[in-house]
Amino acid sequence: MSEPTAAGSSRPARTETVTFHVGSIGPVEVTVQDSGRTRPFLLLHGGGGPATMTGFADLLAERTHSRVLVPTHPGFHGTPKNSALASVSDLAKAYIAMLDTLDMRDVTVVGNSFGGWLAAEIALQGSPRVSAGVIINGIGIEVDGHPVADVSGLTHAELEARTFHDPRRAPTPPNTGGKEPGPDIPALLGYTGPTMSDPTLAKRLAGIRLPFHVLWGESDRLVTPEYGRAYAAAIPMATFTPLPRTGHMPQIETPEELLGTLLDLADG
Repeated sequence: MSEPTAAGSSRPARTETVTFHVGSIGPVEVTVQDSGRTRPFLLLHGGGGPATMTGFADLLAERTHSRVLVPTHPGFHGTPKNSALASVSDLAKAYIAMLDTLDMRDVTVVGNSFGGWLAAEIALQGSPRVSAGVIINGIGIEVDGHPVADVSGLTHAELEARTFHDPRRAPTPPNTGGKEPGPDIPALLGYTGPTMSDPTLAKRLAGIRLPFHVLWGESDRLVTPEYGRAYAAAIPMATFTPLPRTGHMPQIETPEELLGTLLDLADG
């Protein structure tokens, strides 16, 4: 657990496994990186796994002394998955149960890509523990003329070119033993289904009753800014903020700019 010191620095984040029960789904086990003490944030990663969020989580915790949770979605990164977790809505219910178990309140949920869809589903659960949400280059809705790019047949270089404004800013891929690095497609499709979308989601977003912000890297060539504007338009009173010179994962490519935008929106 990270806590501010007299000098304003933080102790390293703690990673632990939390097990809790989710209604008819039964026991769910989640690995969580937990840092800080105040102003809680729940950061939700996309198909690239928890490594796409942990660096930004450390930055957020260090600069704001917030409590920042980064769960690894069950089934990603080799973690166990309860077979009853069959949809994004199921996973949203699991994370609400996790917040109940941890007795967290006034939580801001921030999700990138698939995590953005998950943030919206969490908001739709109506938990009193969640007070606001942020979608960063999310997926999940269907927008005529602006489909989510099919990444299944792309090489790593092609994927980087579509993901980043400047592919030179992409992180060095891990040693995968000769396997092409990239998103964990099987784990992702286990929640989203083959289309990685829900035709009912756009209409259901009208049920969100929380302050929501939609942030979008303008250079995203996986999910276009027009798609992002449609996302914001579907959520009552949501704001849309374009992020210049960044692509699908601002938390990796332009983390300082993303942090500044988040804090400006929170202060507003």
